[in-house]
Amino acid sequence: MVNNNNSSRLIFGLALVILGLLLILPRGGVVNQSETFANEPIKVEGFNFEEREEIIPKRIIIPDLAIDLIVNKAYVKNGYWEVFPDSAGWGEGSGIPGHPGNQVIFAHAKEGLFLPLHSIKVGTDIYILTEDDWYLYKTFDITEVLPSETNVIAPTEDEILTLYTCSGFQDSKRLIVAAKRI
Repeated sequence: MVNNNNSSRLIFGLALVILGLLLILPRGGVVNQSETFANEPIKVEGFNFEEREEIIPKRIIIPDLAIDLIVNKAYVKNGYWEVFPDSAGWGEGSGIPGHPGNQVIFAHAKEGLFLPLHSIKVGTDIYILTEDDWYLYKTFDITEVLPSETNVIAPTEDEILTLYTCSGFQDSKRLIVAAKRI
């Protein structure tokens, strides 16, 4: 014989779980990753658009996080950098390895891309490979900002590597990892 009180509790518990999921998940149940960066204006003013193809980043490797990604050149289209569903992007006109400037590499915060960045620590090694060479960077700052805080990707006088991905509740913030070449 089934205890009627236990059945009621089970049904009530399942109803609460379903209600909770409906409240926290966006419409459709998942975040559409292709809409996270592209719907936000990213100022690309002051960048150098005369880089040489052989010295732009082609790959990023972060051994401690098991990240090993191809980096594609993300062109500016209608005021936005392209965002790729299956690779990292290097922002056209941002800095290049071995030269002063803020080189910006970004990817979606999903498995197989930059999701592991949420576990990065200060002092983590990051390798950037170009067509002809490789460069070692070490993280020195990790922060979260609002999407409107684009000063983190602005050009710099020093050689800086900035990694950029989504974070926060429903991708409402951006995780910024800054690193210097060593």
